[in-house]
Amino acid sequence: MVALGGHAFVQHGEGGGHEDHLRNAARICESLMTLVERGYQVVITHGNGPQVGVLLEQDERSRDELPGFPLDVHVAQTEGSLGYYLQQALLNSLRKRDIRRFVVTVITQVIVDADDPAFENPTKPVGPFLSEADARQREKEFDWIVGEDAGRGWRRLVPSPFPRKVIQQDMIREAAARGHIVVAAGGGGIPVRKTASGDYEGVEAVIDKDRTSGVLATEIRADLLLILTNIDCVYLDYQSPDPRPLGAVTLAECAQYIKAGHFPPGSMGPKVQAVHDFLLDGGARGLITSPDRLSDALAGEAGTHFIGRI
Repeated sequence: MVALGGHAFVQHGEGGGHEDHLRNAARICESLMTLVERGYQVVITHGNGPQVGVLLEQDERSRDELPGFPLDVHVAQTEGSLGYYLQQALLNSLRKRDIRRFVVTVITQVIVDADDPAFENPTKPVGPFLSEADARQREKEFDWIVGEDAGRGWRRLVPSPFPRKVIQQDMIREAAARGHIVVAAGGGGIPVRKTASGDYEGVEAVIDKDRTSGVLATEIRADLLLILTNIDCVYLDYQSPDPRPLGAVTLAECAQYIKAGHFPPGSMGPKVQAVHDFLLDGGARGLITSPDRLSDALAGEAGTHFIGRI
């Protein structure tokens, strides 16, 4: 199981247009070929914060002229569009290597609790980074809830309920077991709840993709949960003058570090928590590193390695 951030498609300073997405998808998929060439059965998840934020803003700016769509539909739209970018880039990378494997994107629904407290306390940042003044202006103009995102700027905040179950888990597992590369649970998956009659119903939220990745990794019985981010490993005291890199971490040590508050909720916190929960539920290994250091990390020479119950 490989989890990519939504910013994997848009690098710092880029506008986030079509060409940016094409180029960055090709770059990240070249890194993922390291896993394919080593014979891994690969399931890929990804974030969608920047992309779903753009769709929401487009709705807001055109609401007097064009019909808008709820947030769960925008999550589905980004599952399709980002899945397409990855699927095409993966197929091209496979062709260059004369590797005959298929790639499939699964539009994935994830069950959440209707009474999850996240609906009363939106915390998930989406969309572009803004100055505080611009964020406050959009708060007034569009009735947004805004907040600072880990010291990197201001963004819109939306509810982020906890994922309980991935509905398409069996399809994902079976496709990966047959050797296909699967792109699934994009943007954390489409949040749905069950009505009193048993029907599925979409809810307006964005699930954290790292938490969904951990749940899905457990459900499909993955051997490794790999989270790719923009730093080479996990650090203690990351923003201090003397950050301490972590190499190998046991489940007990991971729990201690989380309890001590080492990992901010807006950045590394959900990633480490997802790995912790995966290991706690019986997963064997977790790894957090950057795409550029993936090969070194698989060789044990980079990244932070999390070890499950012994």
